[in-house]
Order: sequence, then C-alpha cells, then structure tokens
Amino acid sequence: MQEAWALQVRRNREQADQFRDVPERPDFYAPVAGGFKSDPRRTDEPALDTLRSLVIPGESWLDIGAGGGRYALPLALAGARVTALDPSSSMLSVLREAAAEYSVSGVETVQQRWPADGVPVADVAFIAHVSYDIEELGPFLDAMDAHARRLCVAVLLARAPSAAAEPFWPPVHGVARNPLPALTEFLTLLLARGKIFSVWLGERAAVAYPSPEAALGFLRQQLFIEPGGEKDARLVAAMDRAPRTADGRLMLTTEPTPLGVVTWKP
Repeated sequence: MQEAWALQVRRNREQADQFRDVPERPDFYAPVAGGFKSDPRRTDEPALDTLRSLVIPGESWLDIGAGGGRYALPLALAGARVTALDPSSSMLSVLREAAAEYSVSGVETVQQRWPADGVPVADVAFIAHVSYDIEELGPFLDAMDAHARRLCVAVLLARAPSAAAEPFWPPVHGVARNPLPALTEFLTLLLARGKIFSVWLGERAAVAYPSPEAALGFLRQQLFIEPGGEKDARLVAAMDRAPRTADGRLMLTTEPTPLGVVTWKP
C-alpha cells in the first residue's frame, strides 16, 4: 500500500513539473500564506470541536505542518502546550501574527521539514492536511509514532484540498489532473501498517470565494501558472463559467467534502 500511495503522489508531482510555468518556489505557500489565518476561538468547525475534546490540559502536542496555526492556536487555547513545526517561514510568520492578534500563548514555532532532528517527544503527535503530497509516507509516519507518547492524530479530507482546482485543469492545460491520495488511502495505509484506529467523520463545507479575484491566487498556485500569460487568460475565462452562490460568491466545489479525524496509538 505504501508503494501505491507513493506512485499516486509521484504522478501528481511529475504532472505539475510538466506543466508549471516557472521553477518551484523555495517557499511554495509564500504568495498565499496570508489567507491561512483563522480565528482560534471559532465555533463553527465540528472537526475542531473534536480535536479540542482530545486535549488533556497541560499535555504537549507536536503539530507537524502547522502552517498558519489553524489548529495549533485553538489547541493551545484548549490547554495544550504546542510545538508548531513547519518548513515555511511565511506560514510560521502568519501563525505568530495570529497568536499576537488573538492573544494566544503556549505555542513554540520550529521551522523544519518533517522528519526533523532535535524535536522533543510530545504526548500527542498531530497532522492536519499535510500528508496528501508526502511520497515517502511510511518514514513520515514512523517518525510521527516515535514522537508521540499517548496518541497520534490526523485530519484529512476525502479529497485533497488541491482537488478544488481540478476542474480548471482541462480548460487551462488540456488534461485532467492526476489526483492525490486522501482519507480513504490513508486509512488503508494505516491498516497495512497494523494500526488499529478510530475515525470521527464529518465534512468540510463547499469552497467558495467572495470574488474571482480572491480565488485567483489559489488557482494560479495549484495550476502552476503565472499572471498575464495565455494560460492565465484561459483560467480567467473558465472562472467566468464557474458556478456562483446566491450572493455572488465563486464556488470551487458545490458539495461538502467528507472529512475524518483519525486517532491511533503510537
């Protein structure tokens, strides 16, 4: 199963390399990092409520691929001591800005790629939406297990977040996008690794942007194109044909996406 996962990730990456306009940026998320800031006290995300229920106050959590702190900050507010690890300096800057803006303490940031040296073992090792494009997921999970005393936790969608851009690949690039593995494949991989797990199932709402301009950054990033070219013009034309909500927002997905919060013993 690990080989099947790796093959799917590799095909997705090789297709991106084939169609990208410019070489990959050292910090892939730099152009869009600001959009990842979230209110850590939000109450409209059932998956977050599930995560909060897993926190034992005073415990340490290692948030691997913490990004802009979407979960690290709420976990800290729930009583966890959080080490937020991410390779992106722009994402960690957003996390620190959000921590200051919302007066959240108890989060330490570490700029490294996982697996990482010198990171202390935590009570809980946690990943959210970071495993989809990891080709060598076996060593990634081995390191995660080795850094958790009580529990491992993963949040994944049934389709990777990048799948919201898949409908735009045919009109822009002339081919269908090779999809990334997601929740179903992850659970199958855990079974192949001999893990007994529990899953809380919910859903993420359909993805909508207030305007086409607001969606352009995400779509250009996922289609690997630069502003102003022929492919960009095709993207803008395709966005004009995309569905809208009743209040005029552009919809990248029209249905909720199933989501799982997966827990297992290390």
